[in-house]
Amino acid sequence: MKQKILVTGGTGYIGSHTVVELQKAGFNVIIIDDLSNSSEAVVGQIEQITGIRPEFHCLNMLDAGLLDDFFAKSKGIDAVIHFAAFKAVGESVEKPLAYYRNNLISLVNLFECMEKYKSDYLVFSSSCTVYGQPDQLPVTENTPRKAAESPYGNTKIVCEDIIRDFTRANKQIQTIALRYFNPIGAHPSALIGELPNGVPGNLVPFVTQTAAGLREQLSVFGNDYNTPDGSCIRDYINVVDLAKAHVIAIERLLKRKNESSFEFFNVGTGNGVSVLELLKAFQKATGQKVNYKIVDRRAGDIEKIFADTTKANKVLGWKATATLEETLLSAWNWEKKIRKIG
Repeated sequence: MKQKILVTGGTGYIGSHTVVELQKAGFNVIIIDDLSNSSEAVVGQIEQITGIRPEFHCLNMLDAGLLDDFFAKSKGIDAVIHFAAFKAVGESVEKPLAYYRNNLISLVNLFECMEKYKSDYLVFSSSCTVYGQPDQLPVTENTPRKAAESPYGNTKIVCEDIIRDFTRANKQIQTIALRYFNPIGAHPSALIGELPNGVPGNLVPFVTQTAAGLREQLSVFGNDYNTPDGSCIRDYINVVDLAKAHVIAIERLLKRKNESSFEFFNVGTGNGVSVLELLKAFQKATGQKVNYKIVDRRAGDIEKIFADTTKANKVLGWKATATLEETLLSAWNWEKKIRKIG
């Protein structure tokens, strides 16, 4: 019998790609999502890729009663991957209470249901934002966490603390937090990809929308950082590579017996790429030039960060394989498909 995996936020960007990889690995997947930043059409697109339609429930995890009813009826959820969260750095600075309410309470409600219904394994969607602006690069899992630069980043720190405290009090709960860096790209089929509602909060969708003519120009936030070209540096990881890390993490949890109740891993490429370097790579990969202008720095942004992925490589046996250019090309192919560009 196939093991049943619940994916919260499973119609979202990273969630949908992870559902595809879980199904390819032979798991039975159930999705819950409130569709606040995604569409139910994604369920059909997943089915087109895998030939399997995942079970889907539209549900807001802030409603503890609805979530409890869902767990009661679902019966036998073997493990959970928790993506459901608000995730835009800039928006979190403007709307901090919305981020604290959504991202923290949803995790508390989830843990209460997992404890009640004996679902003991969780993979948590964490973030490199927990490191703040690190003193040394690249960051390892031993790099101290710092005060967050944004409410979004702080919710990830607090969620990790909730996980640590809950697993200490409940030894049967086994958890892995994946601290990922900057996911970009789309599925090679161009059937799923990043499609934010409204103005994109992340760089690459803004790049592809500008190239497609939906946006007049891209704003590059600052060119006076202490980096080689003055723009911020990030570690950009292909979303399919990232999705595969979640499958490996789930498999690790389901196999282990009371080893460590809470592990965490960096998931990135190990390469730092500046915003201006990414724009050059996009043009090289696609032949599309992006109109951009330099503007003031944005509140909540850190200067530079990239990962040391040695632990994930050795312990999980996972490694990023996609190149930056092929990842950017996949994002452009997705944009062309949804915009019906020739």
